[in-house]
Amino acid sequence: MNPQANQLHLDVAKRHEFVFLFDVTNGNPNGDPDAGNLPRIDPETMHGIVTDVCLKRKIRNYVSGCLDQKIFIQSEASLNSLILGAFKEVGVIPAQIDLNEEEIAWFEGRSIPNFIVESGKLTYGGESINPRDITKSLQEHIGEEDDSNAKPLLQGIAKRLGEEAKKNKKGISRESQSDACELLCKQYYDVRMFGAVLSTGLNAGQVRGPVQLSFARSIDPIFQQELSITRQARTTAARMETGRTEMGRKAIVPYALYRAHGYFNPFLAKTTHVSQQDLEMFWEALVNLFEFDRSAARPDMRVRRIDIFSHDNEKGNAPAHRTLELVQIKRRDSGTPPRAYGDYEIKPPEEDQLPSGVRHTELVGKASAVAPGV
Repeated sequence: MNPQANQLHLDVAKRHEFVFLFDVTNGNPNGDPDAGNLPRIDPETMHGIVTDVCLKRKIRNYVSGCLDQKIFIQSEASLNSLILGAFKEVGVIPAQIDLNEEEIAWFEGRSIPNFIVESGKLTYGGESINPRDITKSLQEHIGEEDDSNAKPLLQGIAKRLGEEAKKNKKGISRESQSDACELLCKQYYDVRMFGAVLSTGLNAGQVRGPVQLSFARSIDPIFQQELSITRQARTTAARMETGRTEMGRKAIVPYALYRAHGYFNPFLAKTTHVSQQDLEMFWEALVNLFEFDRSAARPDMRVRRIDIFSHDNEKGNAPAHRTLELVQIKRRDSGTPPRAYGDYEIKPPEEDQLPSGVRHTELVGKASAVAPGV
């Protein structure tokens, strides 16, 4: 089906689900840090796995780098500072005090809701400005290893925070939390689409995003091949004394075809203010997911198919599993290991197989090409 002939998949007021197929040749699609960065597998079946987090990261990278969209989950700034910035933009200036070295040391390694420590300053964003309530919030995080000085130390911090908060009544109300949450949705593409936990520092709540992705799973079991490589660059002078080269390892999958499922919830899209342009950018990112993500570990990954099922009724015209199961995949020759996409037969749904009120868009496949834009 020609995607240009069917624009229903761009309607944010409709429910959508989709099948996403991609493959890898001589690459590592998603390394497992708990297994020496070998490709992830299901140990019971040896099928390959790519996590939803990995796929979302690539989508974020595309919309940020190629479409110039601001994203929340990134490495340039701490999440807590971005949340604090949102509160300031809606007119809330939380109480803030300077900490001494002992106080900074106590907060180190602790993540306490409504408290942010950055650059030697403590910012408080709780609703109550009563020192007794602030003390109680801090004391809940006293561990067994803390000495007897912890309680008076925290009482002193709470007293100073309370005094600072009372000056301008700087407690954060539920209304202010809602305003900051809404602003973060409007500012950041990934908050609108995927949702986010916005309570890691100052509490702006939690957002459930309309787009959710499953883990991708390979159609067949994969072989985790680990290759020896020769490294000619030595990192230290001491290592140079033992020779000019050293051995290394590189893990690859010779070939695998992966399948993932995705879902778009129109009711959640309303609450996060998702626009048609947002959805268009999502499909564009998915189509071009690996075009700007190539590396030595992933030189040859390709999007092979995207089949979208759109419902006339925003609540859906059929259960998601009924539509997703319409895309059938089988091996042409089960006697040899798969080494190319052509080793599989992909059967998309026929028109008469679709449930009533469901439209099918073949965004990537035989009837369409991988190209920027949707």
